[in-house]
Amino acid sequence: MTIDWSWLGDHTDDLASLTLSHLEAALSAVLLGLLISLPLAVVAHRVRALRGVLLGLSNVLFTIPSIAIFVLLLPVSGLTRTTTVIGLTVYSLVVLLRNTVEGLDSVPVKTKEAAKAMGTRPLRTLLTVELPLALPVIMAGVRIATVMSISLVSVATYIGDGGLGQLFTDGFQRNFPTPVIVGVVLTLLLALVADALLVAVQYVLTPWTRRRA
Repeated sequence: MTIDWSWLGDHTDDLASLTLSHLEAALSAVLLGLLISLPLAVVAHRVRALRGVLLGLSNVLFTIPSIAIFVLLLPVSGLTRTTTVIGLTVYSLVVLLRNTVEGLDSVPVKTKEAAKAMGTRPLRTLLTVELPLALPVIMAGVRIATVMSISLVSVATYIGDGGLGQLFTDGFQRNFPTPVIVGVVLTLLLALVADALLVAVQYVLTPWTRRRA
């Protein structure tokens, strides 16, 4: 398969638009998933009776085929970006929730006891001690969820969205490989760049891990 470079030059603006749309959908889903998973993870960490229920429910949702989720959402949110974001958020939840719970579990008990002995209230302990120490594990989940969301955005092409996934549909329908190749390359580049940026963010937010190293 060869690339038609003239097609690439003629569609630069379209490619930029589709790339931004693709990235917007993926990041929106991860951010929404993070906002939902953080309080749920705290509940699962503090209330052991609910831990299995919440993690089990997220696992069940993860087993639903992506296309099926989008189809089930159509009567509610229609052929809109909202349907894409909700569907991707469902998939990001299982990774984000589990990693956040594991991150909170990894905080040493003695550290929490020391904070309590100093008179620190539970909420402040959570915000200033537990979540910062759990951040490396949480960020690992964010990285996985981000790369996964970027790869899954293309599936939303079946409901008229899909970002770079539209290039796959266009290429297959016309038996023209150039859009397919370009779509794959741009999706891979997005995932690599996003992951590298998240590594940099984690590096900045966790200076104590560098000192330890």
